[in-house]
Amino acid sequence: MQGEWAGELVGPDVWQTCRELIPAGSVFAFLAEHRQALFPAGMFADMYPSRNGRPSMPPQILAAAVVLQTLHGLSDADTVQALRCDLRWKAACGLGLYDTAFDPSLLTYFRRRLARSRRPNRIFEAVGEVVAATGVLKGRQRRALDSAVLDDAVATQDTVTQLIAAIRRTIHQVPGAAQVAAACCTAHDYTDPGKPRIAWDDEQARAVLVDALVTDAIRLLAGLPSQPLDEQAATAVGLLALVAGQDVEPADDSDGRDGRWRIAQRTVPDRVISTVDPESRHVHKTRTHRQDGFKAHVAVEPETGLFTAVALRPGSGAAHHEAALAVDLLAEETSPVEVFGDAAYSSGPCRQALMEAGHSAVIKPAPLRPAVPGGFDLDDFAIDTAGSTVTCPAGHQVALSAPSGRNLQRKALFTGQCAGCPLRSRCTKAKAGRILTIRPHHDELAAARRQAATDPAWQDDYRRWRPPVERAIAWIVARGNRRLRYIGTIKNNAWLHTRAATLNLRTLINLGLTRTGNVWTLEPKPA
Repeated sequence: MQGEWAGELVGPDVWQTCRELIPAGSVFAFLAEHRQALFPAGMFADMYPSRNGRPSMPPQILAAAVVLQTLHGLSDADTVQALRCDLRWKAACGLGLYDTAFDPSLLTYFRRRLARSRRPNRIFEAVGEVVAATGVLKGRQRRALDSAVLDDAVATQDTVTQLIAAIRRTIHQVPGAAQVAAACCTAHDYTDPGKPRIAWDDEQARAVLVDALVTDAIRLLAGLPSQPLDEQAATAVGLLALVAGQDVEPADDSDGRDGRWRIAQRTVPDRVISTVDPESRHVHKTRTHRQDGFKAHVAVEPETGLFTAVALRPGSGAAHHEAALAVDLLAEETSPVEVFGDAAYSSGPCRQALMEAGHSAVIKPAPLRPAVPGGFDLDDFAIDTAGSTVTCPAGHQVALSAPSGRNLQRKALFTGQCAGCPLRSRCTKAKAGRILTIRPHHDELAAARRQAATDPAWQDDYRRWRPPVERAIAWIVARGNRRLRYIGTIKNNAWLHTRAATLNLRTLINLGLTRTGNVWTLEPKPA
């Protein structure tokens, strides 16, 4: 049940007796003075519905502790140690001078309840209500969007490690799986926590092991009894089926398929990289830089640096791309805004979705890559989508094909005009000649490229209002927070919202946040 504060402190009230030692204008002093107003007693009542069992630590104290923990990037153990020994933390959370706080596991239980509740982002929402009450965003109709890769909390596993871990997990969590494994799984002793004993520098030995492990996985899946499975067991079975197929392919010999398996010569999209955190992914921020983890997506008011929305998603997949989440980040806006973003948000569908939502886009267009380095790109051709014609730089005009079925792309074939063209060396390397692919939203994208290249006002706005989101991203990952502490999207998304809330609170305090007559206001600090 939700704990009730008994009204008796263990020792003197730190805030009352040591107020002058708490840094004025700090998050510590603010929470000490306004914690009850920021986190009222009923705010967490739905998280503790049962009237049975031991009373918990009052959630207002836990919420204040989690805010400070997230702001300073501490572990649960270090957070409790700070609550026991640091006067600032005691004052902020309302503890007495001799209070020894609580067991670190209580923070874990609180975060778990919060993440699984109907309002997992209520701390972010509470700070958002303070932002709204101050009116600090009134009239500020710009939002800058960006994303950052956050490293996962687990080690990336190779194919062999994933197969063994998935088989072992199925044996432990699925009823009847242990008996099936004992009868048909012979590639490895799955009770042994170590790696298989083979010559790892022998390519043939590794190939034999992979084939045997995949065969074990298939036999185990085929031999499992038909029965209803709980969520844990069903997840184990699904994960085993996934890892048994994502990295391998049938091995062929001169007679065709021979029933063996080998490591596939490709990487499947949206590949699972760890059985410990199946939602973590390979993330390519650039063509050469790769990380493993999740993506944090943010929307920031660039003048104040306040986060207006955040979201954490797996790092790969079209549904989790920046362009797919742009409109979602602006869903809570009550009026149209001017959206600033880099080339990741420059797709035609993204621009169209923003326009349909009433927003205006100041988004850097994605660069065009000419077929020949330094040669002609798409914008060097005169493309008339309405008239269905394309004219090349040499003056040759061809018809533009019509879309067919679900494929909305259109093509312009210059295969008959390129043979004797004097500009061919600057246009294409293809033996058959240049073929242009015109994608949907071509006219809008071409207009955006022209505006970005020629409009000084557009360029000035982009240079002024786009960079502040980079500073906001730097705040997110500061204090070692580039690496996540938790496993899975749900827990890490809850952490990201809390992190953004604490940063917003710090920003508001720096802007002079105070509470006068039960009203949140901003009082500029004296110069």
